[in-house]
Amino acid sequence: MTRILIVEDEHPILRLLTDFLKSEGYEVLTARDGAAGLDLAVAKNPGLIILDIMLPKKSGYDVCRELRAKGSAIPIIMLTAKGEEVDKVLGLELGADDYITKPFGLKELHARIRAILRRGQDPKGPNALTVYELGHLRIDLKGHVIMRGHKHIALSSLEVNLLAYFIQNRGIVVSREELLNKVWGYDRYPTTRTIDTHILNLRKKIETDPAHPQWLLTVHGTGYQFVG
Repeated sequence: MTRILIVEDEHPILRLLTDFLKSEGYEVLTARDGAAGLDLAVAKNPGLIILDIMLPKKSGYDVCRELRAKGSAIPIIMLTAKGEEVDKVLGLELGADDYITKPFGLKELHARIRAILRRGQDPKGPNALTVYELGHLRIDLKGHVIMRGHKHIALSSLEVNLLAYFIQNRGIVVSREELLNKVWGYDRYPTTRTIDTHILNLRKKIETDPAHPQWLLTVHGTGYQFVG
């Protein structure tokens, strides 16, 4: 049974999500503020976190930032009532896997949860390469980590799946729409800016000079090409 942590301070939303997810067969943990949510995430290691942005004690941004700084790859769906692209992009830059804007439908949220959890179930296939050498880097897809010398660089579950897809399709130009469909796992998504944000994060981890990438290239007007 997959354990989901909900960090939400609005009681009606927290109760609605709790009842719905339990009815769908998930084990549910809850927290009403960011500090408690962070402690639960570290102590209980849930399979997924639904994380509100506007929280007492610690914001959702801070919780996400601190979890990623600790090397946690737990998938995170951020909830935002603002709906402004700058807020969504900031959450993704901090390492969130997805976001959804209030008000939202439970079916849509559940579709995103299932898509993220499917990505965590060996999305690369039983015969896929799990360790990849890229120049002076050693990319361990199964371990969710990049080794740069003796330095460990943690990867989120979404970054692992993006890298895996690029490695499987190295040399091929891949459109943003294809990445959304194949990696995110559903056909409709608010903006392809999401892709650009995650590509930027990946470049910071694999490129010596992210502003002038040598491995993960932009093909203007089309998408991206991995040439590693």
